[in-house]
Amino acid sequence: MNEDFAETVLSVVERIPPGRVMTYGAIAEYVGAGGPRQVGAVMSHYGGPVPWHRVVNASGRVVPGHEQEALRRLRNEGTPLRGDRVNLKVALWWPED
Repeated sequence: MNEDFAETVLSVVERIPPGRVMTYGAIAEYVGAGGPRQVGAVMSHYGGPVPWHRVVNASGRVVPGHEQEALRRLRNEGTPLRGDRVNLKVALWWPED
């Protein structure tokens, strides 16, 4: 895995504000490299120290295997949810730089 790519992905995730989310694909699009799977690989290997719960799939589902913890964190931040998914129409965030 490209170390620069991983650092760039993690720096984007660190910027996602509480109550908002980005999708794996949106992060890949923003950084201009890789795709959703590559972003997912970065998150699974290095995402522990960053707000990993703010990264969801394109349908608003949270990280598989960590659903309860992710949903707990998202609820505590006031992230708009629809059941066990993030309401992307309201919560989706994009860096403004």
